[in-house]
Amino acid sequence: MEKKKYCTAIVLAAGSGKRMGTKVHKQYLLMGGKPVLYYSLRAFEDCRRIDEIILVCGAGEEEYCRQEIVEKYGLSKVCKIISGGAERYNSVWNGLRETKDGYVYIHDGARPFVDGEMIERAYECVSEYHACVAGMPSKDTVKIADPDNVVAETPDRSSVWIVQTPQVFDTALIRKAYAMLMEKEQITVTDDAMVVEQMIGYPIRLFYGSYENIKITTPEDLEIAGVFLKRKS
Repeated sequence: MEKKKYCTAIVLAAGSGKRMGTKVHKQYLLMGGKPVLYYSLRAFEDCRRIDEIILVCGAGEEEYCRQEIVEKYGLSKVCKIISGGAERYNSVWNGLRETKDGYVYIHDGARPFVDGEMIERAYECVSEYHACVAGMPSKDTVKIADPDNVVAETPDRSSVWIVQTPQVFDTALIRKAYAMLMEKEQITVTDDAMVVEQMIGYPIRLFYGSYENIKITTPEDLEIAGVFLKRKS
């Protein structure tokens, strides 16, 4: 039996959340009386697989996160609170430079419904495949459009997945991919798996997340999340 690898969770909370239309960043909005960010941090805190959490927040928000979230709710696994960068990939890179060897979970702090079972599925998957992402099969038919919004292709729905976080990797593998990415002049990546795919061509395995593992981006998302939270509690 393989010895358990050291597991770090990088939780990203540096986004501004412009689509939410509020002065307060989406990850700090209250949901059930607690900040949205609290819930994902609590899930990683309570999971036996996770050894440490690195919280990446907006520049200047470090002390707020420390006092109002980490200390207030007793999140003892949060060992570092660091500032993010201009783009998501900058924030991930800032976090990766603070990691130890082992496995790393990269998760959006605006996805409050990650849970222990999902984290366990991720560990089993990364142990075997070294690079994996949470996702769910698409319920909808997906159309690929050309620049004029004309349908160019309709992929077989059975092969289409909606990708989520956490995205989980052998730490050395994802650090190598990101180091290569940061040397590029133009960067167009939208998730961590894409970095691994483009930089080193390593295959990415999908594992089941949850249809409730939504990312809170708009006011409607926050309403839906409130319904999920009530049902869970």
